[in-house]
Amino acid sequence: MSTQHSGGNRKPSTKAVSGAKPKQGGDEDAELDAEVLDESEISDSSDADSSAADEADEADDEDTAAPAKPRANSRKSAPARKTAPAGKRPATASRPAVKKIAPVKVKQGMSWGPIALFTTVGVLALGIVGFAGYQVYENGLGWHDRADQISGIKDYYKLDKAMVGQREHVWGPQTYKLSPPVAGNHNANWQRCLGDVYPAAIANEHALHSLEHGAVWITYNPSLSADQVEQLAKRVRGNEYMLMSPYPNLDKPISLQAWGFQLKVDNADDKRIDEFIKALRKNASLEAGTPCSSGDIITETGTTPRDLGKDGGTTQMGGN
Repeated sequence: MSTQHSGGNRKPSTKAVSGAKPKQGGDEDAELDAEVLDESEISDSSDADSSAADEADEADDEDTAAPAKPRANSRKSAPARKTAPAGKRPATASRPAVKKIAPVKVKQGMSWGPIALFTTVGVLALGIVGFAGYQVYENGLGWHDRADQISGIKDYYKLDKAMVGQREHVWGPQTYKLSPPVAGNHNANWQRCLGDVYPAAIANEHALHSLEHGAVWITYNPSLSADQVEQLAKRVRGNEYMLMSPYPNLDKPISLQAWGFQLKVDNADDKRIDEFIKALRKNASLEAGTPCSSGDIITETGTTPRDLGKDGGTTQMGGN
């Protein structure tokens, strides 16, 4: 039996009964709900009549037996805000340390396109410069020096200068140190050398006179294949100061002669043939400017010289 309390305004106890299961949300939520009771309801309870006070006392007695059940608030309470003790600033929630992420370095592959381009340009530039330098060098060389650069060439200006100096016009057959000959006394009549390709052997004495005028004489062993012979003939046909004929018992497949020079090769594909022609045709001449189409020229084949004009008795050196 509860005793009547004056005023009847005792607040219901918010202390949880021992052993009771706490309300979900924790003690802080229950305590906060009790504190947010409307003050108007508390004031209304002070004006209640004595019967209401008695009921409150009975309810107070029952607090010891059962936990107080907070009254439901008709208004939805706002989320609880934690308050800091007096005199202390609320502790701010510390943010987790942000780990700095190092930028990822992407290793790029080597760009071969520009490298190839610059390499190509560099090679071309070097080639142009090299070619220009070579041209300057070549143009600075005389025809004799260019001839001496041909691999395997025989320069008889150096090997037998006395032989090269023999150039008298004589009649009849002559004997020569070389076969075919490249210098020596020769017939007053020259073999026509207007790009003539002779099908049979010609006289050394007439051919040498053609060399004296600056011609290049191509000879070949009769056993040389027809296709090789044709390759040689293509270099001769239509080109003045050029003549060609087979040469019996030649020790090499092909032999080229200019006055004082000789080059022997094994086949018509040899690039040195063209080098020989370029360096010595017209250049290796003892009678520069004398054509192969004037005077008593010989167009016949055969190894015995024809002494045209012998009855006239002229054998002077350098005569046409």
